[in-house]
Amino acid sequence: MLAAWGRLVFRRRGVVLVICLALLVLAAFGLWHGGPLTTGTIHGVEADEAGDLAKRALGDRAGPTFVALFRSDTLTVDDPSFYADMGEALAPLDGDPQVASILSPVEAPPRIGEKLVSTDRHAALAVVVMKGELTTAELGYAAVRAKIKPGKFHVSFTGELQYRLDLDSTLKHDLFVAEIVSLPLALLVLLVVFRSVIAATMPVFVGGLSVLGAISFIVQLARYTEMARYTINVASLIGLGLAIDYSLFYTSRFREELAGGASVARAIEIAMATAGRAVLGSGLAAAVGLSGLVFFPHSYVSAMGLAGGVVVLASMVSALTLLPAVLAMLGPRVDAIAIGRRAGPEDGRLWRRLVPVVMKRPLLVLLPTLALMLALGVPFLRLEAAAAYVRVLPRSTEARATYEELLRDFPEEAKNRITVVVQFPTEELTADRVRALYELRERLAAIPHVAGTESVFDFDKTLDPEQAQKLIALPESLRPFDVSFALDHTSGHGIHVIQVLTPQPKDDAARSVVRAIRKERAVGDGKLSVTGVTALDVDSNDFFAAHAPKSVAFVAGLTYLLLLLLFRSLLLPLKAVLTNVLSITASFGALVWIFQEGHLARVLRFEPGPVEPTLPVLLFCVVFGLSMDYEVLLLSRMREEWRKSHDNARAVTEGLARSGRLITSAAAIMVSVFAAFSLATVIMVKAMGVGMAIAVALDATVVRSLLVPAAMKLFGDWNWWVPAFMREEAGD
Repeated sequence: MLAAWGRLVFRRRGVVLVICLALLVLAAFGLWHGGPLTTGTIHGVEADEAGDLAKRALGDRAGPTFVALFRSDTLTVDDPSFYADMGEALAPLDGDPQVASILSPVEAPPRIGEKLVSTDRHAALAVVVMKGELTTAELGYAAVRAKIKPGKFHVSFTGELQYRLDLDSTLKHDLFVAEIVSLPLALLVLLVVFRSVIAATMPVFVGGLSVLGAISFIVQLARYTEMARYTINVASLIGLGLAIDYSLFYTSRFREELAGGASVARAIEIAMATAGRAVLGSGLAAAVGLSGLVFFPHSYVSAMGLAGGVVVLASMVSALTLLPAVLAMLGPRVDAIAIGRRAGPEDGRLWRRLVPVVMKRPLLVLLPTLALMLALGVPFLRLEAAAAYVRVLPRSTEARATYEELLRDFPEEAKNRITVVVQFPTEELTADRVRALYELRERLAAIPHVAGTESVFDFDKTLDPEQAQKLIALPESLRPFDVSFALDHTSGHGIHVIQVLTPQPKDDAARSVVRAIRKERAVGDGKLSVTGVTALDVDSNDFFAAHAPKSVAFVAGLTYLLLLLLFRSLLLPLKAVLTNVLSITASFGALVWIFQEGHLARVLRFEPGPVEPTLPVLLFCVVFGLSMDYEVLLLSRMREEWRKSHDNARAVTEGLARSGRLITSAAAIMVSVFAAFSLATVIMVKAMGVGMAIAVALDATVVRSLLVPAAMKLFGDWNWWVPAFMREEAGD
């Protein structure tokens, strides 16, 4: 079937090129008309559902926010002109239909306004809440922000909306830098492999176009499902590596057939039947790995799996349509602009010398190598995971720089807030319910590591608890202004919100507070739930820990079955799965050693901290499929030799000799692409690039050159054993 497809592409190469060109024009157009990208959500966890309750209670007051920091080098807030000028700067927002509310010292009750003043009294905050959903607010944020006139102040911004704005721009910058670095690096490797400018250009050309098409389709998918902002960068990371590798396989075989005397038509056909089959097998393996992400339902991770599938499909289609059509047009000119002596694709002298040495003393090679790989994975036992927030951004971004200023000068306002949401069966605020809320506040304040609380009871610290409860329980028409203001900002529809303050959002102390709060759910006749950054962090870690075993078991099990059917062997698929797990485990250990514990922090330019919980999941699913790419290619060659000679040692030696150089070249391209993403300033993207580069490098060197031949020597002819009913032919 693939040979027939090759013949069709050759005959209709002009039509294929026109269709591909038209699709690429549509893809370029689609990039500018895609759906919105999000920061990533896990639906169905408590923090998500409690957040929805809080929004229901507070209405527009719980909308998307940003913080404007007004600073004066000369004036303090005690100067009457400070608040007057600040009010004038904020005045254009008062009538803006996109703005729900503004909280600043200008109009807030003194007790609340004082919290918005810096310790040196030269700065003050305005918290602006916008109307509508987050995606709508993001579109209008720049225009609303621009209406604030600094006047005598230096004004800077942070908060949710500024964080997302800076994250978008930083990710785009990171992607641009990674691509302008990775493509020349890949081209350099291909020049070494092909020794021809035209041949080396083909995989880069096809790889770039396939990624363009894939990203265009992904942003269109964002119209219908949530796509995290990281998705584009991760998709580019995977897509460039795969597409260039697939094109390398096909172009290598095409040139090999031409060099052997085949016509252009015949070379296209044979390359499609052989290298094309490897591309399909590799794509299937990558798809199996990415399919493991569907075991994280109702989350941005499952959407990343969908995006990964799009990238794999685009890479395969490009390598099996666009590339053959271009090569059919070029013919022998694919070797034009030669650089030095052409290297023979079957030149495997190094492997023929190395493999017998390894197979002569397999245990002496296998045991130390296994020990090394396991040792590299040990740091993963010290993993600390925490979801991303503003500190994933570089300090040069406005959101991060202003956040650091908040930490320094607004210690009370900058504290982490764990949001406790209490829902009563009805909206009536009875005296018993007020008392239950007060008792809850006291219980929350007594939890270790709690620095304070913010609740409806904070309107007047001079009142004793009984007086405060009586004022809150008054009918709405009789309540004092301060009491009504406090209720408006903490309650609604029978739902009440209490903020619990801790020093940092992502440390063990804050997480212990969330767990302590959740131990006792009853609040009078109501029930509490918890949301906020720390609660979402706890729930995210629990979510990934709960679903990861199913994902790993599915990917490993399905991969084993596929390889069992492909190679008709019980042991080889098991060996393939285990060696893949080893290389991934080593990369996990490196991830913790580098990014959590801070080794190489100066070299890679990042701030150490807990690992994003998505990273191990993505790395496993992506790298498992990518590594299996090389395994399929290697075992296919070995099996081909085994079927000829039934000599295990010869099969291993010849298989590595015939495929080793191609595997090394393909891995070098992937490592160069992935390593380019280590230049990213967003820590998530940097860690993903470094982790994937380490995994592929280990897999293509230590695993393929040492572990595989040593293990296959020890297993001997058992490598190729399969029950009789599964054999393809008698004597197999």
